[in-house]
Amino acid sequence: MISISSLTKTYGREPVVNISNLTIRKGESFGLVGNNGAGKTTLFRMLLDLIRPTQGTVTLNGKNVQGQDDWKKYVGSYLDESFLIPYLTPDEYFKFVGMLHQYSDADLHQFLQNFEELFNDEITGKQKRIGELSKGNLKKVGIAAAFIGNPAVVILDEPFENLDPTSQIRLKRLLQREKERRAITYLISSHDLNHVTEICGRIVILEKGMVVKDIVGDDLLPQLEEYFKA
Repeated sequence: MISISSLTKTYGREPVVNISNLTIRKGESFGLVGNNGAGKTTLFRMLLDLIRPTQGTVTLNGKNVQGQDDWKKYVGSYLDESFLIPYLTPDEYFKFVGMLHQYSDADLHQFLQNFEELFNDEITGKQKRIGELSKGNLKKVGIAAAFIGNPAVVILDEPFENLDPTSQIRLKRLLQREKERRAITYLISSHDLNHVTEICGRIVILEKGMVVKDIVGDDLLPQLEEYFKA
């Protein structure tokens, strides 16, 4: 479904991403881990055509993401607060994104019910604007919006960051539930090895922009802990 070929991104003389070949299959739960500066967010930004690679290609369903728009119809994503509109309330923002996907008010209401537990009565039905929300609640708004339109692919950068422990558990449960409901493809980067290994059946470790380990199976956490131990 997603194919990366000879992909590099260089700033100055230093390559931030340098991946020869990487394929993510349809329906796969793909986790991306690495220390700060490993190139995880840069890779996701190239996957979403937010920044242009120095060289190489990213294809979704055989089509290059650069200069194409069709793939955007089935890809949902949230990387950071720049994806949000700070002067809107969450309700206004959800309605705006819903309109892009031809959601009626009834469709949107039904959709948002799936996120009631995660929202914890702090997101919808309030007058507070997105720019006034806490870091954790910003994350909740962005993640929920990424699922509008029932995308086949969802890309999330550090989804557990800034969430309290209860919200982290609720988010993990929600992601697992969505995976069980339909054949969604996840691409999730995270510093939280416990959560990402409970959601993803395949983990790639990036180091200095390069894939240094690509592991699949049921014993992912011990392998990651062994790799990252001091």
